[in-house]
Amino acid sequence: MKKSFLTTVVVGVLAISACNATPVNSEIKMNISNEDKAVALLNSIETGDQTAIGYVNPAKYTQHNLAVGDGLAGFGAVLQALPKNSAKVNIARSFTDGEYVFTHTDYNFFGPKIGFDLFRFEDGLIVEHWDNLDEKSATLNPSGRSQIDGPTTVEDLDKTDENKALVAKFVDTILVNGQFDQLSAFFEGDFYHQHNTAIADGLSGLGQALEAMAKNGIKMVYTKNHKVLGEGNFVLSISEGTFANKPTSFYDLFRVENGKIVEHWDVMETIIPKEQWKNTNGKFGNL
Repeated sequence: MKKSFLTTVVVGVLAISACNATPVNSEIKMNISNEDKAVALLNSIETGDQTAIGYVNPAKYTQHNLAVGDGLAGFGAVLQALPKNSAKVNIARSFTDGEYVFTHTDYNFFGPKIGFDLFRFEDGLIVEHWDNLDEKSATLNPSGRSQIDGPTTVEDLDKTDENKALVAKFVDTILVNGQFDQLSAFFEGDFYHQHNTAIADGLSGLGQALEAMAKNGIKMVYTKNHKVLGEGNFVLSISEGTFANKPTSFYDLFRVENGKIVEHWDVMETIIPKEQWKNTNGKFGNL
């Protein structure tokens, strides 16, 4: 019989403590990239691979999903609560930026979801986790795109810093400060592939969506950008604000080509009330 993931976590923590807090041997730390470790940990939600827990530092694992308890025990408890054989994990994209790895995933995790996960590493081990999850749409958007399809290949590694700077400026100028007269500086005309479930391609599609929202009294407000991460032509922005007057976490992934934003995926998650938090680390803590 396969041991539960929670049992594996507990046994692993005890074993590590007995070995002078050496979480994983040096061969594993050297021969597997941080990106591969993060992917393996996510895949283990479906497969139950017990090796993956060795990529987490049990003495220093901070959880920022507010619905999950802190540390490995909190992670294990959530996995144990999953209905048997229900979990599915399909990682569409994964990226590395220094000590961070971020992924874009199609889940069945207490129901169909699309999510971004962000991991921070120290000395080859995962020490911190943030994420943003939303329900998976059963339909395509007005331009026939899903929340997760589209290009996956990382290109233009030499332009990573340049592309991150472009997205940071876009988020600050357009999304936070609302200087929509500056939009043309970030796009090549109306060319813009959109994966938001309610918005069509192009700046024209974005304009129509914002107009429709305004007519229905719905406001989307970005108040602060917390982090911009990227690898080559893909850049992730993590921001907070409100949507329909509810506190919201915005994860926006952009694809950049020739100095212009050409594609966008996003996940918006309503931040649960503080009385429902299962940890005190904050949705954006340490970013």
